[in-house]
Amino acid sequence: MTNKDIIAMGDEAVMPTYGRFQVAFEKGQGATLYDFDGKAYIDFASGIGVNSLGYGYQPWVDAVSKQAATLQHVSNLYYTGPMAQVAKTLTARTGMANVFFANGGGESNEGMIKLARKYSFDKYGQGRSTIVTLRQSFHGRTISTLAATGQDVFHNYFFPFTEGFKYAVANDLDSVKTACTGDVCAVMMELIQGEGGVLPLDKDFVQSVAAFCAERDLLLLIDEVQTGVGRTGSLFCFQQYGIRPDVVSFAKGIAGGLPFGGIMANEKCKSVLGPGTHATTFGGNPVAAAGACVVLDTLDDAFLASVNEKGAYIRRKVEEMRLPVVQSVRGMGLMVGIGVTCSHKDAVGKMLQSGLLALTAGSDTVRLLPPLNISYEEIDAGLAVLKTVLEGMT
Repeated sequence: MTNKDIIAMGDEAVMPTYGRFQVAFEKGQGATLYDFDGKAYIDFASGIGVNSLGYGYQPWVDAVSKQAATLQHVSNLYYTGPMAQVAKTLTARTGMANVFFANGGGESNEGMIKLARKYSFDKYGQGRSTIVTLRQSFHGRTISTLAATGQDVFHNYFFPFTEGFKYAVANDLDSVKTACTGDVCAVMMELIQGEGGVLPLDKDFVQSVAAFCAERDLLLLIDEVQTGVGRTGSLFCFQQYGIRPDVVSFAKGIAGGLPFGGIMANEKCKSVLGPGTHATTFGGNPVAAAGACVVLDTLDDAFLASVNEKGAYIRRKVEEMRLPVVQSVRGMGLMVGIGVTCSHKDAVGKMLQSGLLALTAGSDTVRLLPPLNISYEEIDAGLAVLKTVLEGMT
C-alpha cells in the first residue's frame, strides 16, 4: 500500500480530531522513520516524546515479544512480575514510596488530582479541594485535566468543566501565595511547560513553592508526563530541582512506545488511595511493563549523561547557525525549544516535507523531542534539514 492508500482509508474511517500531516509511516529503525513510499525521515519528535529508545531497539523488542507470548494481561486483581519490578525500580531510584499504574498522561494526572482531594478530605473534611496550577500549563485532554490546564484556548466546547481549579503566574511566588486561599489543597506544576512553549521554571521559584506547600500542608503535585523518564537528563526532572514532591505523574516515554503511565506518592501520601478509591483495567499491563523494565534498565547514569550531552550539542549547534528567525533556544536534556519569529507551524510542515519530524509548542516554538538514544549522525542530518528550512523562512 502507498501513503495515498493509507491516508484515504484513515480519512474515511477515523474521527478527524487531529490535523494530520499527509504522510503514513510504515517502519522505523533507530531515530529514522520510513513512509509507505520508502522515503526516510529523521525523527526529532519520537511520537511526542513516547518512543524514548527509538525504533527497533532489540532488547526492548525481545522483552515485549517474550512477555506477549507468556502473559499479556490478568487485571489488577492479581500480581504480575513486570508490574512489581517497574514499581520497585521507580521507588528505589526516586525515593518515592509507592506507585499507581495508569495508561497515559491525562489519566495519570486525573489520579493525582483525586489523590490530592482525598488527602485533604480525609484530614480536613469538605471545602478544601481546589488545586492551583500555572498559566501556560498543560495537563491533559480529559474534562478535569482540561480544567487544570492554564490556557484559555482549551476552555471551550465541553461545558461544564470540572470545578476546583485556580491559575497562578509561573515564576511569581506572590501569585501562587495569593491563589492559595483556604479552599486550596494542592499546587500542581510542570517543571518545564512543554505544550506551553518549552518553558523551564526557575529553580528558586520551584523550591519556594515547595517550601510554601510544606508549611501549609498543601500537596505539591509535579506533572512529569513529558519531562520524566530521562527526557531532561535525569530520571525525573524534579531531581534536578532539589525538591521532593508529594505526588509525581509520569507517562509518555516510560514504556518505550506502549501505553503506560501512573503516579508516584511519597510516604505521607502512600496510603491515601485504598481499595475501591481508584482503579483502571489496563494499568500495569505486563507487556507494557516489560517494555518499561527495559527503558529503566537502559537509563543508567552514563546514558543520562549522554542525554545531557546530546541536548547541549543540539542547542549549541542551533545557536551557532545564527538564523535570523531564531530568537531563543532553551530546554533541558533532549527537550529543546526553539523560539522563532516565523510561523512555527509552517516551519514544522516544511521540515516534514524535507525529511525531518519536529513539533510545535506555544505560539512561536519549534519543539524537539528526539529519541534519547539518537545517534550524532542522525542529529546532524536532522539539524541540516532544520537549518535549510529556517534559513528560507521569513
